[in-house]
Amino acid sequence: MAQFFQIHSTHPQLRLVKRAVAIVRDGGVIAYPTDSSYALGCHIGDKGAMERIRRIRQVDDKHNFTLVCRDLSELAQYALFSNSDFRLLKAYTPGPYTFILPATREVPRRLQSARKTIGLRVPENPIARALLTELDEPLMSSTLIMPGDTLPLADPEEIRTRLERQVDLVIDGGFCGVEPTTVVVLQDGMATVTRQGKGAFGASMPSGGSA
Repeated sequence: MAQFFQIHSTHPQLRLVKRAVAIVRDGGVIAYPTDSSYALGCHIGDKGAMERIRRIRQVDDKHNFTLVCRDLSELAQYALFSNSDFRLLKAYTPGPYTFILPATREVPRRLQSARKTIGLRVPENPIARALLTELDEPLMSSTLIMPGDTLPLADPEEIRTRLERQVDLVIDGGFCGVEPTTVVVLQDGMATVTRQGKGAFGASMPSGGSA
């Protein structure tokens, strides 16, 4: 039976964040809010937890997971990028974007795509950021879209009802939307949007950003 934590959407309670991170470190699977939608997350090195997420999503071993990072310095540990790429990353993070970049050797081989790339993102959601700060490493994540659905689950109570026997923790951080992230492939300063989601990319720059 899954635990259910109600965590404040703007001022996450540290004691609950610590308990959630302990569940992740013990091999648990959690449902947590991001700045685009709810996601399933687990420890980066836990193959068993990753397989549980695949079973929940009913996806095969070709399904690409995303590493959700707390900041650009952590992202640099897992991806290779040029100075031009870095300027773009700095302009668009944190935010609702997933960037596809060449993977470093720090990324477990089973997480890399056939082209040896990895999807990474830096979320703006306060709960997600608090989890990542306490965990001190990325969360291996997948959008919480159930088999047969076209949109992610958005209601924490519905998530609890549908997944209470499949995950170890559901974090109720309120409604956070159902739009997926915008996916951007970066290579040597060239950016290609492969999925337009919540984040505007290109002519419409984030507030205060410059590429």
